[in-house]
Amino acid sequence: MKRTIRVLIAKPGLDGHDRGALIIAQALRDEGMEVIYTGLRQTPEQIVAQAIQEDVDVVGLSCLSGAHNELFPEVVRLLKEQGAGDIPVIAGGVIPQKDVEFLKQQGIAEVFTPGTPTKQTADFIRKLVAEKERQQHE
Repeated sequence: MKRTIRVLIAKPGLDGHDRGALIIAQALRDEGMEVIYTGLRQTPEQIVAQAIQEDVDVVGLSCLSGAHNELFPEVVRLLKEQGAGDIPVIAGGVIPQKDVEFLKQQGIAEVFTPGTPTKQTADFIRKLVAEKERQQHE
């Protein structure tokens, strides 16, 4: 029997809208994943501390405020700094297409924009975790 994938869903910064984060959290639970939702207005430091404490497989960040180019790379940087750089980070929210490549260059594994089917996100997470486990066994 495979273990349950653990995902931390976080809302960094001052963004006060969490409907999308709550929808993806419920969809991932429906897909059999364990989801920890941090709530609104989390700092990158709080998100990283929770990811490490909860021993998650993936961190999912959601941002609608436009601060994604600052906040998302900071989470990746802090994970590396704390020795948890092996935890992949995915992102979603209202992110202009022109920012997607920049975020990927900063270490974001994938960016999901509005309208992405939740099944596609869940399948990506499964693939990401399987690849990570494969690398750890090599």
